Amino acid sequence: MQLDIIRQRLREAGAQDEHVRRILRDWVQGRSRDAGRRPAQDYLPLSVRAILPALDADLSAMASIRSQHPADDGSMRLLVALADGQTVESVLLPRDGLCVSSQVGCAVGCQFCMTGRSGLLRQVTSGEIVAQVALARTLRPVKKVVFMGMGEPAHNLANVLPAIELLGIEGNIAHKNLVFSTVGDPRVPERLLAGPVKPALALSLHTTRADLRAELLPNAPRMAPREIVEMGEAYARATGYPIQYQWTLLEGVNDSEEELDGIVGLLAGKYAVLNMIPYNTIPGLAFRRPSWEQARAIAARLHARGVLTKLRDSAGQDVDGGCGQLRARALAADGSQPVTLVRRAQPAAPAVRSA
Repeated sequence: MQLDIIRQRLREAGAQDEHVRRILRDWVQGRSRDAGRRPAQDYLPLSVRAILPALDADLSAMASIRSQHPADDGSMRLLVALADGQTVESVLLPRDGLCVSSQVGCAVGCQFCMTGRSGLLRQVTSGEIVAQVALARTLRPVKKVVFMGMGEPAHNLANVLPAIELLGIEGNIAHKNLVFSTVGDPRVPERLLAGPVKPALALSLHTTRADLRAELLPNAPRMAPREIVEMGEAYARATGYPIQYQWTLLEGVNDSEEELDGIVGLLAGKYAVLNMIPYNTIPGLAFRRPSWEQARAIAARLHARGVLTKLRDSAGQDVDGGCGQLRARALAADGSQPVTLVRRAQPAAPAVRSA
């Protein structure tokens, strides 16, 4: 369900703008409509009160928990069922964060990502995006929302941007704590800056080599890594937020001295942070996770050379929860997907490592 459809239903029932905002605010903040405040019967028109039970049922049905998987690091991976039976993943992160999905599947086809294995099935609606936040808030506080779950947010701007607007205005989430993650679509900065809520921007870099990037992210826009950084710098100047660059660390693929020199050349002295995330191993894929000691040494060397580098572990390592794996296992258990996942055509791992 689209957010505009929800607003339209309320207005057709006689709700004024403030009534609509109040109802949406209570929903996205996960609080009772009458909790400690003026009760609904004192401020909502009778015609609006009459449709609330049906509306509340529809809002609840947009996202429900199929399964939950707590991890030792304080995160919790959620397999979220949508009203049509499709599923996506949300991740409750330590320190009151939430990672949400913007698509069922993904069309970018990143070679190291489980979500891209099945391609794009459909867009997640603006209502379903917000419903993931409302659902998570029934479990614990949410003060930060990152669009880093299943899907490429830039391929679903018609739904992601309205969701960001509602979360930033009525959702009680600071604008800098809304993080839009993209593989580097050049349309994104202009569209984000045009809205009333300007989120932080995270750009998936993963390599400083254009040829390797084309292999690892086959359906991403053909932007050279330097162009991606230039785009990030312009957005940082416009918003005052540092840019986050995402780097999935793949052993033998993007951890060479050449890559480290390239990172320094691109990011040293920039108003940015490099989030280096050791690969979350996916059975059946050829990529390997480096040891934590290797990853820590790489991050320390980059930091010493002027690149603010944060070494982050993939949330939920102990529950085998790389994005897309919960959904894949559920489909396999239901018989709607083979247990052994079929990989798309891709370069053999040794060829990538030696490139």
